Amino acid sequence: MSAYTATVAWRRGSATFTDDKYSRAHTWSFDGGVEVPASASPAVVPLPWSKAAAVDPEEAFVASLSSCHMLWFLSIAARARFCVDSYVDDAVGVMARNAEGKYAMTVVTLRPKVAFAGERLPTPEQIAALHHKAHEQCFIANSVKTEVRCEPMPGT
Repeated sequence: MSAYTATVAWRRGSATFTDDKYSRAHTWSFDGGVEVPASASPAVVPLPWSKAAAVDPEEAFVASLSSCHMLWFLSIAARARFCVDSYVDDAVGVMARNAEGKYAMTVVTLRPKVAFAGERLPTPEQIAALHHKAHEQCFIANSVKTEVRCEPMPGT
């Protein structure tokens, strides 16, 4: 079993707070020393109480699913002896009401565009199988109720 940690830190500063007009900007810190500016989404909390330039939890959720899928895809492709040159995923998450009537990230669609190099190039069927295996192995996708779709885009 592995454990993963993150420190989320926020400070009120000079805001009154009880009037609900306070900054939602905060920091995520990780064990490797990386600090990420974070905030509520401006779609949820209007500016100036959110920070548009920061990462919001919804974006991080989508990025987490995309990153996990990509890492598994690369690993599976390497073991199959396919050389991946590049991988770009313009992933999209949809916030909507779920079956219980609560707002949730209901669908995340991964749209990876993968370019391969070398003499041994995978067929479209092999690429689909690589994505299927990556989705089955992704720790994050296996941890959520959200429907996660993978719609590979044609490579270059």
